[in-house]
Amino acid sequence: MGKFIPGGVSPALVTPFNKKRDKVDEEAYRKLIRFVIDDLGVTGIVPAGSTGEFSSLFWDEQKRVIEIAVDEADGKVDVISGTGTSGTLRTIEMTKHAMDVGADAALIVTPYYMKPSQRGLFKHYSKIAEKVDFPIMLYQLPALTDVTLPRMVVEDLAVEHENIVGMKCSWGNMAYLMEILERVKPVAPDFKILCGWDEIVFPALAAGVDGCILASANFLGDYWVKIKKLVEANKIEEARKTEMEIHKITRIIVKTGAAGTKEALKMMGIKVGKARLPLEIGGSISHELRSELRKELERIGKVEAEPIIPLPEEPEKIEERFGQVDVTAETILQNKLLVGEGFFGGDRHEMAHIDLLIGPKDGPVGAAFARAIAMVKENPEEIEGHEPLLAILDTNEAVKPETVLIPKVFIRNLRQASMVFGPAQAGVAEGVVKCVKEGFIPEKYVNDLVIIASVFVHPQAISRNRVYVNNRKATEMAIRKAVENRPTLDELFESSARHPLKNEP
Repeated sequence: MGKFIPGGVSPALVTPFNKKRDKVDEEAYRKLIRFVIDDLGVTGIVPAGSTGEFSSLFWDEQKRVIEIAVDEADGKVDVISGTGTSGTLRTIEMTKHAMDVGADAALIVTPYYMKPSQRGLFKHYSKIAEKVDFPIMLYQLPALTDVTLPRMVVEDLAVEHENIVGMKCSWGNMAYLMEILERVKPVAPDFKILCGWDEIVFPALAAGVDGCILASANFLGDYWVKIKKLVEANKIEEARKTEMEIHKITRIIVKTGAAGTKEALKMMGIKVGKARLPLEIGGSISHELRSELRKELERIGKVEAEPIIPLPEEPEKIEERFGQVDVTAETILQNKLLVGEGFFGGDRHEMAHIDLLIGPKDGPVGAAFARAIAMVKENPEEIEGHEPLLAILDTNEAVKPETVLIPKVFIRNLRQASMVFGPAQAGVAEGVVKCVKEGFIPEKYVNDLVIIASVFVHPQAISRNRVYVNNRKATEMAIRKAVENRPTLDELFESSARHPLKNEP
């Protein structure tokens, strides 16, 4: 391919393992390489890097991973092999292997564990450059190595060794990156600087870096290629908007590394296996972050959206709508309680459905309200996953009439809970306040009434703002219908009554 010049967009390839995670899955690795080259259009690949879990590979495995990458790339893209270790002699051996099998360059992480001095770092890289006549890229990754390459060391290495051709900076510190650009580029114009921190790629490219090596490029390589081209064409605003489409994903990948990257590929139907221990789902990537990652991939079309929970074909019986608080159909009829329902948000995941009861504190609704609150303190195991909560405003003040929310859908994880205990809670509270202000609930009665709201928040909801808005509007709708007695209690009890989710506002 001629002289190696660092640049472009390269994924730091994950290393696929078999089910037991005790062997590299070579066929899966080849398929991944073909995918990033042919489907995503990347300009290089990086085997055996940090995302490739090089520190968990046996020595022979690391060599084989590099060989496969060179063979599968077949000269179509640059192969920048991860060859760094904690020792100079071992790094020289792995770098020689990369050169011998036909890689284009070596990416050498700072020696970790022993924390060498500045002089030690300089001598480490100098020794490798002298012993192996091969393009070398410095690799700064203080989050994992706890070692920082000082700018002066980078500058001296770039000036003194022609085969030290560039640097991957995997650090979210823009001040450091700008110092490298300002001080090293003028004295070593051919020295290339690549961004390796997924969250800051756009500002780094705009500042003048030459390319990027990224974990997220395993599945977002097409986005990064587009963003780089837009920056080069000086279409900065379009590049910024494109990056913002995937920015949340980049934050998740920065937090979760190889484990998160493998999960994303798995969601896209690309077999790469799990990360090797000690990386593990639930630790290196929490179940909540995994759920967030899937929703974001669905949003940008990388993963097919899971089907929305279908609405029941038959109308929901009135006695089933408030069973969680033991309010029976007979109680509703005998006491002529105000029953309302509201649905807002169409067929989106952020749709809101509210069933509510309004009644005096000293009546059956008040008693059910008290039972719901008491259950939280006295018998939490009986309501696990459906824990009631008070509707409160941003000021942490309970609304009047006092309102309790009962989640309809079992809450399985923190992500789901954050949609209910937050945007839905605030939306219901604001809906109640607005109905009081507009006179649907006379202000003189607000201290005498209570409201029980059964709240549906879709487990696949993504937008917190839409959950808030839809629950606010659904609450307003439900209260108005309750006060205006539509549908009437008789209509609610007829077998032909429509399910609330089928009703139009």
